[in-house]
Amino acid sequence: MTKEKRRSGGRDRAIELPPPDFAGKCSLEAALEGRRSVREFKKGSLPLRVASQLLWAAQGVTGEAGDRTAPSAGGLFPLAVLLVAGEVDDLPSGTYRYDPESHTLSLHIERDLRQDLASASLGQDWIAVTPISVIFLADYDRTAERYGERGVRYVDMEAGHAAQNVHLQATALGLGSVPVGAFHDRAVQELLELPDNEEPLYIIPVGRSK
Repeated sequence: MTKEKRRSGGRDRAIELPPPDFAGKCSLEAALEGRRSVREFKKGSLPLRVASQLLWAAQGVTGEAGDRTAPSAGGLFPLAVLLVAGEVDDLPSGTYRYDPESHTLSLHIERDLRQDLASASLGQDWIAVTPISVIFLADYDRTAERYGERGVRYVDMEAGHAAQNVHLQATALGLGSVPVGAFHDRAVQELLELPDNEEPLYIIPVGRSK
């Protein structure tokens, strides 16, 4: 079971994730060759260690200086990651915010949002079927304050780097994933109860492919 540390209340409870694996059995070349967009998934849950590995691939810390798995212009790290969990062993259904520095989750919304997220994503029903979705959010102002209008491009590039990490990690774990960029921005922002400075950029459903 997950170990939980109470900070101040339900949403501030830190859920410790299993440590990431740094020596997987699948080579980078095999993952590149095998990656495909998958839209048909088997039913069933995923282990918490799998969710942990995918989140680490997305934005995990890789060095004492705070470096992460994806490059970031100026080391500003404008991306945030949410985990929409519907069927994860030892993790109640809900939406969780990932903290890269502590490799923990904190509860953001205490209910299964998969069906609502699929509806807000133009009816892409595989979002409702997969056990999890990894969602990237962007704080454009964080990068634009240093780089001006060019900062918008840098943030979008960074999201692409990080998302590809998730797709390759899913492939290395024998799972399927699909990039989703078609959704109603405002509907997703309201559904995920995001602050005004965070914009949803990318949804990645992950599960066992048929």
